[in-house]
Amino acid sequence: MGLHFILQHLDKSGTYVRLLFVDFSSAFNTIIPTLLQTKLTQLSVPSSICQWITSFLTDRHQLVKLGKFKSNSRTTSTGAPQGCVLSPLLFSLYTNDCTSTDPSVKLLKFLDNTTVIGLIQDGDESAYRQEIEQLAAWCSCNNLELNTLKRGER
Repeated sequence: MGLHFILQHLDKSGTYVRLLFVDFSSAFNTIIPTLLQTKLTQLSVPSSICQWITSFLTDRHQLVKLGKFKSNSRTTSTGAPQGCVLSPLLFSLYTNDCTSTDPSVKLLKFLDNTTVIGLIQDGDESAYRQEIEQLAAWCSCNNLELNTLKRGER
């Protein structure tokens, strides 16, 4: 989808494309269960499933085991468990409302990686720049931090 979208645009004169590759810091660890529950409700997920997911993510006990040694147990109520088959799905649902409002800008998402594609016409990058600002604001509202060490613009 992304490549086709770009190539169609580049067939026109006076056009170019801006790409911003974004990675979220500790993405799965930052999911707020109550916020996820609200988002799932907005997606018409049955309330019993929403409550089960919130319960699954809340008050989880964690510890680190290295050989024969174990750390003290710690309770956490944020994030999705690493290695859990549900975690990628839950993160995708958590970020489902992170979308572009301008038809000349697309967001392609795969797990905790996002690519912002800006189709620029006649040098006007305003919509692209505005979408990047909106992405940063969305991240702030959703407890996600952009990993500035793993981002790049082309």
